[in-house]
Amino acid sequence: MSSTSLSSLNPQHRRSISGTLFTKVPEIIAFFWLTKVATTAMGETTSDWMNGFLGPAIAIPLMLIALVWTLRRQFRAERYDAWTYWSVVVMVAIFGTSAADALHVGLGIPYLDSTIFYSVVLAIIFAAWYRSEGTLSIHSVRTRRREAFYWATVLATFALGTAAGDMTATSLHLGYFGSIVLFAALIAVPFVGYRRFGMNEVLAFWAAYVLTRPLGASVADWMAVDHARGGLGLGAGGVSLILAVVVALLIRWLAKTRMDVRVEDVGLDGSGLDESGVDGFGRGRALGLDLG
Repeated sequence: MSSTSLSSLNPQHRRSISGTLFTKVPEIIAFFWLTKVATTAMGETTSDWMNGFLGPAIAIPLMLIALVWTLRRQFRAERYDAWTYWSVVVMVAIFGTSAADALHVGLGIPYLDSTIFYSVVLAIIFAAWYRSEGTLSIHSVRTRRREAFYWATVLATFALGTAAGDMTATSLHLGYFGSIVLFAALIAVPFVGYRRFGMNEVLAFWAAYVLTRPLGASVADWMAVDHARGGLGLGAGGVSLILAVVVALLIRWLAKTRMDVRVEDVGLDGSGLDESGVDGFGRGRALGLDLG
């Protein structure tokens, strides 16, 4: 069925024919990575602040309730929406930080061991996802089952990234600024590999995605911790507030411009495209959209 014939149907009818027709995740653009790093940084200090101010017994259940609520909204949404999607990422960042810290602080497990543990968890999720769906591409996240795999993967990457960042900063004695330099260098590898050397797109994406977490967390910790620990001494609460404003502005811009809505999803309902099949950001024919 062509895009034109689909656009003549109402949204409910289109959904009933094609399952979850619209992609539930954003287009991967520069703003995606900027927002991702900002949310990971915010999650790190917000988790620390909530646990310190409320205590883990109160803070962690509140985080879990908020995470479940945002996930419920995301799963019920028909298509990608910036505020809905990124609110889940924020809560995954906050809860994922506490999940990783719980193994070390609560159970006394070394950061190296927790990093290995979450690496195994992530590998198991990837294996189950690929065995079930035959792909790990986020562009295929158009069904409820694939969306469930996607968010399980995201949660695992946040926990893994948190443990890895703490491991390099403390166990390996690199400090938070040293960890920033390390992970900034490492995250360049999949970007350069994909752009210059033909690295597999899915592998490059997930490698970069995992590394955004320790990079963002290291930045947040460096801003928050006192000078004696090599930081700026702004405090977890202060850094969380600053980053919350930054994250809100980024999401507001994405929601307003819709620059990260995949072009085929824009075109399916006939909105956002001119007569030539190109939207306001020049996407359309260049991505192979067929309106005929």
